[in-house]
Amino acid sequence: MAELSLLPEDSDDAILVGRLWIGTEIEGPRVVKVCGSSLVDLSMLAPTMSDLCDLPDPAAVVQSFKGPELCSLEEALACGSLLAPCDLQAIKACGVTFAISAIERVVEERAQGDAKKALNLRGDLADALGTGIDGLKPGTPDADRLKSALIEKGVWSQYLEVAIGPDPEIFTKAQPMSAVGCGAAIGVRPDSKWNNPEPEIVLAISSSGTIIGATLGNDVNLRDFEGRSALLLGTAKDNNASCAIGPFIRLFDNRFSIENIRSAIVDLSIKGSEGFDYTGSCAMSDISRTPEALVSAVFGEHHDYPDGFMLFLGTMCIPVEDRSERGMGFAHREGDLVRIHSARLGTLENFVTATNRAPRWQFGARALMKSLSARRLL
Repeated sequence: MAELSLLPEDSDDAILVGRLWIGTEIEGPRVVKVCGSSLVDLSMLAPTMSDLCDLPDPAAVVQSFKGPELCSLEEALACGSLLAPCDLQAIKACGVTFAISAIERVVEERAQGDAKKALNLRGDLADALGTGIDGLKPGTPDADRLKSALIEKGVWSQYLEVAIGPDPEIFTKAQPMSAVGCGAAIGVRPDSKWNNPEPEIVLAISSSGTIIGATLGNDVNLRDFEGRSALLLGTAKDNNASCAIGPFIRLFDNRFSIENIRSAIVDLSIKGSEGFDYTGSCAMSDISRTPEALVSAVFGEHHDYPDGFMLFLGTMCIPVEDRSERGMGFAHREGDLVRIHSARLGTLENFVTATNRAPRWQFGARALMKSLSARRLL
């Protein structure tokens, strides 16, 4: 991947921060900023990304900070040292925040994880739901009326409850520091026969609940596992290398704000070694709840995040076309190249492997503390 192709189209005006693995001297990650085609060390400003997100004005402070250049972006990509741009933050995610996601979750539920049943169910649900769910504001009287009508039709679901009810679905996607970055392998369980990437915008939130920036994410999902039972959500969502975030967090400033997230377009492409080629595009304007409302559902008087958190806003593009056998829908194959792109956030690129063949996650919070201590940053 060309180093500049992963950056936002207006990268010269963007304040981009991330994390870089350094394997020499004192091993460990460094918090960095993008300066042209170089990565500059921010360790003396913020030893962790969690610390950086809690700065009074992260964008202004990062922009003015002068640190040593560590390497070029090209070198970082060539040696696979670009990490997910978060560390101690909790990694949370929102479910069924788009109409297409709500329908597909109900398809999984009714198919009980059997992809062969999905095609007919999808048509039946489309007829039952009609266009009523599109543009419907959750928790309103109109939503309550639709709920009553769907119950009468016998098509109500726990997924529709969080899609149009007053409370959104919020779950823990992955452990802190377990997400992989741009260029890394993403893991799919080899015993899953029905799965997909989930392209999403991911917000970076400080410990005070302030949204300070955004990036891209892949909420890799096993449809057959979750379809068998919603109680298997953890198995479907949280596996080795099953969460990708990156390439960088774009900090909010006077040129880029939450308004740009509301109007963002997110593109997904999947290329397989056998010639499979999928492209899809989706709009954040179709989201059923505002980003701020979703953040408020995570953070508040009932739940604190002393290290901040990253929040996946929900998937809006789900490949459902048959990849091989008719009626079996889409499933990843080893070696798939997955690209998630948004013009002002850049491109997150990963390739697919099996979860039991992905590089092991071994550098956790204790290792980070030891590395920071050895560098006298604690």
